[in-house]
This record gives sequence, C-alpha cells and structure tokens, in this order.
Amino acid sequence: MSERKVLNKYYPPDFDPSKIPKLKLPKDRQYVVRLMAPFNMRCKTCGEYIYKGKKFNARKETVQNELYMGLPIFRFYIKCTRCLAEITFKTDPENTDYAMEHGATRNFQAEKLVEDEEKRIQQEREEEELNNPMKVLENRTKDSKLEMEVLENLQELKELNQRQAQVDFEGMIDRYRDIEKREKEREKEEDERETKEMLDRALVKRLRDSDSDSEKEEASSSTQTKESSPDKPTDILTTDKPPEAQGASAGGVKKAKLPRWDRSVGTLGSGAALGSLVVRKKPAVTVNKPGPVVATAAPASQTDSKASTADSIKASKPVTTQNGSSSLSLLGAYSDSDSNDSE
Repeated sequence: MSERKVLNKYYPPDFDPSKIPKLKLPKDRQYVVRLMAPFNMRCKTCGEYIYKGKKFNARKETVQNELYMGLPIFRFYIKCTRCLAEITFKTDPENTDYAMEHGATRNFQAEKLVEDEEKRIQQEREEEELNNPMKVLENRTKDSKLEMEVLENLQELKELNQRQAQVDFEGMIDRYRDIEKREKEREKEEDERETKEMLDRALVKRLRDSDSDSEKEEASSSTQTKESSPDKPTDILTTDKPPEAQGASAGGVKKAKLPRWDRSVGTLGSGAALGSLVVRKKPAVTVNKPGPVVATAAPASQTDSKASTADSIKASKPVTTQNGSSSLSLLGAYSDSDSNDSE
C-alpha cells in the first residue's frame, strides 16, 4: 500500500530518454484556465455589466509576434453571462494592467484617461519646443505667470491661517465655561430661594393650623369640663339669689328659715344610694272656706312673700347629677310661706 505514494520512479540502467518521441504542438495552442475579470466591463451586444472579480472559465493563448522587452503577451477569451457573446482582453506589461480588446467596453477608467491625456499633451509640447524656440519662450512666460498666481494664492492662504492662529481658542473655551458656570450658580440660587419661600409659607400655614387646632382643643376641653362637672344639689345654697328675691329681702321681709331636715340634705353627697333614700316632702294642701270678701288693699309684706315663694319654686326643681341620680329638691319655700302667713 505504501508503493502508491512513492514519487520517485525506477529507471533501468539501459534507459535512453532520447528514444522517447516528442509531441509536436502548435505555437498558438489554447489552454482552459480559471480566472476572474480584471476590471469592470459592459457587454456591447446586450449591455450586461460584468463586475471586477467575477469568475470565468477562460481560454488562454499566446499572442503571436507581440513581445514587450522579451515578455510574451497573453490573450483571454470569455463569454458574456447573459448573451454568451465572446469578449477578449490581453495583458499590458508596459502599464502593468490589462487592455480591453473586443466585445466589451471598460468602465470606471476616467483617472486613467486623464493621465493618458496629460502624457499626450506633455509629449506634444516637448516636440514643439525642439523645433520652435519662440514656443519655448511663450511656454516659459506662461509658466512664470502660473507660478506667480500660485504664490499669490499661497500667500492668501498663509494670511488666513495667521488670522485664525491669532484667535485664542483656549481662552474662548474658558470664557464660555465661566459664563456657563455663573449661569448654573444663578439658577441654583434661584432654586434655593424659591425652595426657602415655599418652606416658609408651609411653616406659617402649619403654625396657623396648629393655633386653630389648639383653640378647638381648648374649647372642646372647656365644654367637656363643664359637662363633666354638673351642679351639685348643695350648690343652690351657696348661689346668689335672683334679683327678685334680693329686691324682696331688701324691702324689709325677714329671711326665710329652712327646716332642719332641708339643711341636712347637703351631707348626703351625690351618691345614688343615699339620694334614693330621701323622700320628697309633699306640700300641704289648704282649703279656704268661703267668707265675706272685703275689698282691702293687700299689705306689701304679703306681695313680697308671694314673689319669694314663686322664686323658690323655680329654684327647687330637681337637678340631675353626673351618675344619673336625681337629687332632692328643696321644698322649704312652702313652709316659709306658711310661717310668714301665720305671722
């Protein structure tokens, strides 16, 4: 199996290479090669664009009777991808490029055409100067004028550059940064001032609200204290008399005396258990017998006593204490009125 990989072959001792017949091939023989399009071209038959780098199976041949410094020139045959028309181009060793020959036109060679035109003009000028000395003088004057124009343009450009060089870009940037910094500080101060004003307004509002709340709390606490501390049954003894009773007593009427059992009610306290043990004294009902009516003026003492009895009845209404028990109403006014009548 290893013999098939051997590259060297066995030559016998009696081998004579001159005895091997030679093949006589034509000089314009063509070979099939694989190549890529060297430039962009357009087919003249159908107008198809063939771009650079497209691969073809081309036929290659050597151009007869054309050499460049002993180098042969090769020709290539390809076919259009659309209409299968034959396109040929050959090598150009003089310009290290390829030259279009038949079947298509080369695209995007404007730069090359410009260079060729410049070369042609230069060659014609050199030919004219060799035979015509006046032409040489004219060309020199033209060159001098062109050189002066170029120098003037260059001087203008230098002046422009100097003007731009005098501008201090770093200083401009620093000034712009300073302006921007001052603007930011001003905005920051304004924001802080607005924030402080808003906080002051909010503080004043909160103080006002707290004052109103405190006033409400004081009012509510005062009402609660008033409700929680009602009058005791014995407070009627220490309160001032109404103005009517004071006027009656000022008129010379004796002060009404309370019975002993009425004066002792104050020692019972406000308890519900003791308050329920006290029984109210009902007023005595007196029936007057009909008699002769004498139209005499009532004395002033009787009118004052009646007024005092009415005030005492109003003041003797039962008072409800905090624990819901009803205190004893004082009914001594009736007894006082009876005693005054008897006197």
